[in-house]
Amino acid sequence: MEFTWKKKRLNFKTPSGTSRGVLRHKDSWIIQLKHRGKVGVGECSLIEGLSPESPSLVEGFLEEIPLHLAKGEEFLYQKYAESPAMQFAIEMAFSGIRSSHPLLHFDTAFVSQKELLSINGLIWMSSVESMFAQLDEKINLGFRCIKIKVGAIDFASECSLLNAIRKRYHKNDIEIRLDANGAFEPQNALKVLSKLSKYHIHSIEQPIATRNWIAMKKLCENTPIPIALDEELIGLTSDDIKHEMLSLIQPQYIILKPSLIGGWRGADQWINQAEKHSIGWWATSALESNIGLNAIAQWVSTKKTSMHQGLGTGELFTNNIDSPLYLEGHYLGFDQNKLSKFNVNVCL
Repeated sequence: MEFTWKKKRLNFKTPSGTSRGVLRHKDSWIIQLKHRGKVGVGECSLIEGLSPESPSLVEGFLEEIPLHLAKGEEFLYQKYAESPAMQFAIEMAFSGIRSSHPLLHFDTAFVSQKELLSINGLIWMSSVESMFAQLDEKINLGFRCIKIKVGAIDFASECSLLNAIRKRYHKNDIEIRLDANGAFEPQNALKVLSKLSKYHIHSIEQPIATRNWIAMKKLCENTPIPIALDEELIGLTSDDIKHEMLSLIQPQYIILKPSLIGGWRGADQWINQAEKHSIGWWATSALESNIGLNAIAQWVSTKKTSMHQGLGTGELFTNNIDSPLYLEGHYLGFDQNKLSKFNVNVCL
């Protein structure tokens, strides 16, 4: 079996704001396996400051993988347990080797073009005027669920934006999800959520910083807006600790980002735990290229869920890799005809 890899810097079309700062580019590492004429491709996608692993750690792992390749997928997945993004890349690449095409991972109605996935539209932090322009664009495209990043501009301006949205769009017409990325202080969070609740918010992701479990538990008990845990899941790898956290906090939802929680396998483990506690979930991408985004979309299509997913078609970047994914209104589709045009060497 042959192994190669290459770092790929993805450039944003426009700088994209979060509560952690403005993103202008992000890095991914594309890996390729070759075995008996079959090819597999995987993506190791990091968001510095959020992913538990560093770029130097990942590149060290990539250099040593050929020494362990003959031991197989399971060995590699376990060996790199401290790098969930590497685990996901390994899963993707070995899946492609077993498939008839590097980008085919699951045999579902989505992949066979019989079903579409409902997704939300993402509004990045910016000026109020810019955010409203983004919103209008998404609405015109047909989106009925909008996710808005909050916590970076002043709170009054964010409320003004939400108020303007609700004056124009009824809660039955547009579902609003908020993502705070831990921006609110625990002592003020309930007051903030109470003010936001009058805008008929579906949910808010990670309102306070991670590892404040007691504060988050109290917030989930009293919140007027359903809370979805996102960053809180990162770094919790054992079933025991996942069970402990969900049992204590009892959030209304969890958000699954495979690159941050150990790929498909890690996401499945979280779903199993969430279902035991009657906690809802949906998946989102973590700024992967179309290689990772395609893998997440196909995995989601194996689940029985009607929730709007946090996926897209990779249109954030100027230099993305070609993809079989396409957008139809607020639905994500898969076009098998594009598979024949995919050049695996473009990834490397």
